[in-house]
This record gives sequence, C-alpha cells and structure tokens, in this order.
Amino acid sequence: MSKQRNGDKKIAKMKFDARKLMKLALEVMERSVPEPRKDEKLSPLVGAVLYMPDGTVETASRGELRYGDHAEFALLERKNRQTKLDGAILFTTLEPCAPGARSFPKLSCAERVYLARIKEIWIGIEDPDPKVDRKGIRYLQDNGVTVRMFDRDLQELIKEKNKEAIAQALERAAEAEEAPKKIVLSRFEESIAAVHLQDFSSESLEEYRTRAGIKDVAGSPGFNRRLLQQGLLKEINGTFVPTGFGLLLFAREPRTAISQAGLLATLHNPDGTEGTRDFDGPMVQVPILVEKWLEDKLPSTIDRSQMRRKEKPRLPFEMVREGLVNALIHRDYDIREAKCQLIVTPDTVTIKSPGSPLPPITLEQLQSFNAPMLSRNPLLHYVFAQMELAEERGLGLKTLKSLAQKENLPLPKYSFEDPYVVLTIFRNAAATFEGLDPKILRKLNDDDKKVLQFVSSRDSVTSIDLKQEFGFDERKAQRVLKKLVETGLLRRIGKGPSTRYEVKR
Repeated sequence: MSKQRNGDKKIAKMKFDARKLMKLALEVMERSVPEPRKDEKLSPLVGAVLYMPDGTVETASRGELRYGDHAEFALLERKNRQTKLDGAILFTTLEPCAPGARSFPKLSCAERVYLARIKEIWIGIEDPDPKVDRKGIRYLQDNGVTVRMFDRDLQELIKEKNKEAIAQALERAAEAEEAPKKIVLSRFEESIAAVHLQDFSSESLEEYRTRAGIKDVAGSPGFNRRLLQQGLLKEINGTFVPTGFGLLLFAREPRTAISQAGLLATLHNPDGTEGTRDFDGPMVQVPILVEKWLEDKLPSTIDRSQMRRKEKPRLPFEMVREGLVNALIHRDYDIREAKCQLIVTPDTVTIKSPGSPLPPITLEQLQSFNAPMLSRNPLLHYVFAQMELAEERGLGLKTLKSLAQKENLPLPKYSFEDPYVVLTIFRNAAATFEGLDPKILRKLNDDDKKVLQFVSSRDSVTSIDLKQEFGFDERKAQRVLKKLVETGLLRRIGKGPSTRYEVKR
C-alpha cells in the first residue's frame, strides 16, 4: 500500500560532520513506519542519511514511502534513482542486507549501495541475525566501499530502540528453514573433512543448552536443526555434519582438525615457579575450566580492611573472563601458527588473541575503550552471548573498564604485538608502574606515584579532582600534573579551566 511521501525534499546544506550526520540518522530512524502484519512480526527501526558532494542532505526511514521498504531502498531507488551519487556518503543505522538475503529477483541493499557508486558508508549496528551478521559489511568492503561504524554510544541507542525487534529476529533465525549462504566470512562456516556429529562433546552441548535456555534436548532433531540455522552444522546428503565453528565450540578435541584451536595458559608464581596448562577441549567450556584452574592455584585472601572479614579473590575473575571470552571469539582463526594465550603474573594478567583489530576498528579505539561494536566471528559471538558469557554485541570494553574502576585498578591496556592483540589487566594498583623505564620511575616522588595511580584508574582527571582526592592546593596539583606530562606519562587535553589529563596508553 502506497502512502504520501514525507520528508522527500533535500534539507539545507550542511558542513560534513560525521557525528551530526550519525545523530540525524537516529532522528530519522525514529520516524520509521511499522508494517501492519497479521503475524505481529516486528520490523527494525532504520534511518538513512545521504550526504551529497555539494553538502546537501537527504533522508529516508524504513517504510516511509511504502510499507516494508528498506530505508536504503527508499533513499537510493525511490528518491534518487535518477541522481548521480558519485562522491555521496551514506549513513544508515542498520547494516545493509547482504546478497542472498532477499528473494530473487530483489537486490539486497548492500548491492544497491555498491551499484549507486557510493564509496563510503557509515553503519550503526550489524544485522543481529547470526546467519547474515557482517555479511553486508563484508560485501561492501570486498567491492571497494569504505565502511565505518557509528560511535559506540549511538550504537547503544540504536540497540535499545530495536531491542524487541532484535530479540524477535534472533528467535526467527533459530527456527528458520533456510539461511542466506551467498557471502562467506570464514572458511570455518563450511564443513570440515572427516569430522562427524559424534565428535561433539555431549557435555558441551548440554552446557550450551542449559545456559542459553534452549528447550529442545541436546542432540535431538529440534536441537540439531537450531544448530543448523546458526551455521554450526551443515546438512550433506541428509546427514548433519559440523562446520568449523561448530567444531571449535563443541568438539571434544577440536585441535585434531583445527590445530590453532584452544588456549595456552601460564601461571608465574611469586616464588619463581610456574604452572602451565593447555585448554584444548570445547570452546564453550574453556572459560569455566580456566577459572576453576586459577581458583585452585590462587586461593582467596582475607580482606581485613573492614570490621567484617571478607574473602577476596586474588584475581579479578570477571575481568579475566570477559577478556578471555572475547579473545577466543574475536581472534583470526585463519592464522594457523598462533594460539590464544593467557599469562598470569603476580601483578598482571595478559591475554593474547591472534589477529589485528578488525577493520574499521582501530587499536586507538580499543585503547580508549570506545571501539564500535563489531564481531569478527558472529557465529561464535552469538553462542557466547546466548550463554551470557559475552557482551551481546560488543568487545567486552564496557565491562572491562567498569570493573577496573569499581576495584580501583588501573584501566586495562591494549597493544598490538604482531600477530597478537594484547590485553593487559592489572591485578593491583602498584602494577601501574609495570614496564616503566627505570630512569623515569626514579624521577617520581610519592605524590607523583599516587597521582599516576589515580589517573590510571580513570578516563581522565582535572586539577580539581586531585584537590578533592588528595587535598592538594591548585599550585601543587598543577606542578604534579606538569611533571607527569613532561615525563611522557600523561597527556594534556584542552586548555583553560576545561583542561583534562589522561594516561598515555
């Protein structure tokens, strides 16, 4: 059913400002028109913004011109079919659907973007359906389109506004009869030679079923059908066989077929001794087994700082779990020569995950805990999110940061040591000085060290924060901050009363 066109005219010219255009896309998203359906199927709210080379801007929302029309389709085909879009930049709150996602002869939105000769697109969130997740993005990248993601805080707003539609879409995906297969993100989406369903661990399948709240009995036809739709099984000649990702998650011995699977763990004790263990079983059980191993090796201590004694673990287990899960599910499994590693020392926990940050995510964004939500391996991420062992769409950054601040620990640090993304979690405040040049360390007095520890557990601070925390006067606060800047330990941001200081990570 056609409706009267709304907002069909280009709005006034504006200077290119990515943040403003992202926010405009969210405003347009709110104007999406729900499609009336007897089956009560919810459609996502989607907004799209087209920034033209001359600075003019045009918008479209889902269903704006006709029920069910995707926002990108309305914007590119209905409003700009005769317009030359070379040099235009597109902003859309949801990943464009990938080739194969729509019934023939309909073109996917990703194909329409490419055919419109658009060379840059900013995307809000990935398509939540694990069968098509990131495949629209991959198609665009493979065809020379520069893909960028919305700022993290705006991604959170998009997710919240589409919470019910996303939950419903995920449930439909698990029960669907067919899944789009055209775009392949990884060879591990395919079946592995000489691997059978019997190679799965019944214990790992039950672990998944229980934690994810799946009603079908593990191993039953209904349960296997669910794994099929999630891309963890393939049906070949009427027989279910594991895909590479299914094998990584549930196989008793995944390394038999995928040598880079698993985790190498090393524990360095204060007395100079060390313990090692290889975790080579089903991936879904690795985080639980690692935590049990460390609990046995690192008994709790007694916190006597309060009247009531309280057992306190000698390791920030929640932070370790978050970092470890994300290392396992976001690593690049095409790197065969490297495995995930966990290294525990008296002061730090280091987690190494093979693979550079997934474009367009940058190391700088990881270091600032502001990287956009994007999954390298959506099929793995979906399973761990269902088990409530990973942030639903993120990289664990929000959790890592908030837990460190809660425990007054230095914020974790990200670095890249080819071929690993390295996450360092600090076990105590003194670990702030881990790895510092001894010459610089000798220049720091007690006040300098106190301030450096304080700043290390926060995004940034002002001189007022130091005055409130340590009772410094303004002159002393400024003197300490200036010294830490001159030694290269802090970075100054801004000028005047709004000046802030952050640790160089």
